[in-house]
Amino acid sequence: MTNYKILKFPDSRIASIDICEIGKQKHHVTGLVEFDVTESRRKIKDYNKAHINKITFNAWLISVIGFTIKKHETSSSYLIGRNKQIIFDDINISMIVEKEINGMKVPIPLIIEKANEESVESIAKQITEAKNIELTEKDILIQRKAKKFEKMYYLLPKFLRRYFWRYLLKHPKLAYKRMGNVAFTSIGMMGKVNGWFIPISVHPICFGISSIVKKPAVVDDKIEIREILKMSILIDHDVIDGANMARLISDLSRNIEVGLYL
Repeated sequence: MTNYKILKFPDSRIASIDICEIGKQKHHVTGLVEFDVTESRRKIKDYNKAHINKITFNAWLISVIGFTIKKHETSSSYLIGRNKQIIFDDINISMIVEKEINGMKVPIPLIIEKANEESVESIAKQITEAKNIELTEKDILIQRKAKKFEKMYYLLPKFLRRYFWRYLLKHPKLAYKRMGNVAFTSIGMMGKVNGWFIPISVHPICFGISSIVKKPAVVDDKIEIREILKMSILIDHDVIDGANMARLISDLSRNIEVGLYL
């Protein structure tokens, strides 16, 4: 008989499975795009050489995404009922940072509020603090109380757990408060991947950030080796049409490639 082992995955994976199931029911259109970030990366390096407080590529990218989406704000709106949508004034971007606790890397949710207004430096600081902050006794106590509610969720049958997510999405103000209106997920921070990955999301718009790779590209009718960012973009077709999607991606491409804010 073939040897094998059985591993018990953490309860949090149950929530991930539920989110994926609900996310598959959304009418997301997926774009696989490439951006030339050679100049932007150079500007970030120059900035970090001249300043004590460093900025990161992802912090800058979140800032640019927030600014661009604000100009195309219907892309981050939620549906209300059958024929209305709610557009929030602020772009709140949900992301995951890794924090090491007791020798284990734990994903910690973080929402960058008002990403359309926050500076790159402020966003970089928020991400760094989320990674480095030490838990106090009060924080641990709050977490213990939170875990009681989490355990109740994990004990619920599947149809009730998924009803919770459907209820959340039917109440946009609550959804916005809990998870923002934009999702940002980066596997490029975890390892080098020469390709795209397509996430599943319950947000109106989601950005999947892959790695930056060097490849030949045409610049001023000459072939040069450039740094190219691969990104997937999921946009809910229920809240924005195809023409406006194209305009959003075009503006985002221009803002990224010229190094907006740098």
